[in-house]
Amino acid sequence: MAATGFPYNKDKLLYFVDLAGTFLFAIEGATAAVYGGLDLLGMLVLAFATALGGGTIRDVLIGDVPTASLRNWRYPATAFAGGLIVFGAHHVFQTLPPMILLVLDAAALSLFAVAGTEKTLDFGLHPLIAVMMGTLTAIGGGTIAALLLAQVPRVLNADFYGSAAIAGSVVLILCRKAGMPRGWAAFAGGVACFALRCCALAFHWNLPHVD
Repeated sequence: MAATGFPYNKDKLLYFVDLAGTFLFAIEGATAAVYGGLDLLGMLVLAFATALGGGTIRDVLIGDVPTASLRNWRYPATAFAGGLIVFGAHHVFQTLPPMILLVLDAAALSLFAVAGTEKTLDFGLHPLIAVMMGTLTAIGGGTIAALLLAQVPRVLNADFYGSAAIAGSVVLILCRKAGMPRGWAAFAGGVACFALRCCALAFHWNLPHVD
C-alpha cells in the first residue's frame, strides 16, 4: 500500500490513480489509529505508513531512489490530509458500517496493485517481479500499520486479500501481453482485484487452512 511516483506530466491517469489509493489507505490507517486509541501524531504516522509504506519499500527494491514519497510532496500531503480528515470527523468514520470501509479498502487495494505493477513494468523488470512488486505496493503499508498496532497483518488471515492483489496484477500483465492498450489493461486488472476481494467478503471465501 503506497505511492508509485509516476511523473505528473508523463502519465496523469496512473498518477491520479496512485494519489486516490494513497488517500483511501491514509483514511484506513487513520481510522485504525482511532480504534487503537492513538493521538493526533499517532494517527498521522499510521496514515503515512499505511498509505506510503508499501510503495516506499518497492521503490527501494527496484532502485527508484530517493523514493516517490520523498521526491513528490503531493504524496505525503495526501496521506496527512487523509489523516487530518479522519481526526476532524472521527465520529463520522466510527459510525460508518464496517462493509463501507471494507469496500473502500478493496478499492485502494486494487488501485495500488495496478499502479505498483505498472511502475515495475516501466522499469523493465520481469512480469513475475512486477506481480510481486504490485502486490507489495498493495499490502505493504497495511502490514506495517498492523505491526505498529501489534496486530496480525490482514494479508495473513483475511479472505483473499493478498491473493486479490496478485490476481489483479496477473490480469493486467496478461492483458498487456495480449496487446490491450495500457489504460484498458490497468482497468481490467483493477476490476479483477476489486471483484475478487468483494466476492470474498460477500461469500466468505478463504484460502485453504491447515487443520
